[in-house]
Amino acid sequence: MTEQKIIMDTSDIDRTLNRIAFELWEHNRGSETFAFIGIRRRGVSIANRLSRKLQEFTGVRIPVGALDITLYRDDLSEIASHPVLKKTEIPFPIKGTKIYLCDDVLYTGRTIRAALDGINDLGRPEAIRLVVLIDRGHRELPIQPDYTGRNITTTKGERVEVLLQEDDGIDQAFITGGA
Repeated sequence: MTEQKIIMDTSDIDRTLNRIAFELWEHNRGSETFAFIGIRRRGVSIANRLSRKLQEFTGVRIPVGALDITLYRDDLSEIASHPVLKKTEIPFPIKGTKIYLCDDVLYTGRTIRAALDGINDLGRPEAIRLVVLIDRGHRELPIQPDYTGRNITTTKGERVEVLLQEDDGIDQAFITGGA
């Protein structure tokens, strides 16, 4: 059995998302032309939580969209012979909107590159900012987050996994593997 090292629990994740929500509001106060887009799967849950937290703090409802990047991946042929496509749902105009792209873990940057391609195919936003719960380093592309919950030092042999209540029935982030 692979050993798991827990790096965030329920209260850590909640506290981290509260902090990010406050930071986002400080940078956007008075502007309602921003929206969240979560990368399917857990990025959508993070985007929804941030929107709810902002609504609790401010009374302002920030729209949330969901992006499936499957067909934009540069490793599509390596992950599945018949990829499972999920729905992209963006219920607001992309053009002229500041987009906060949300994901659970930033690693090589390839998922984010695919998401940027997907968003730009839907329209030209005012700007795109990246929000990640965990940045584990080891970038292969020049992509950096604008808002980071936690920076974690890992080896390439380790794996960082995030579980969220909405998707997995528990809030927890952990590292598995090694060397």
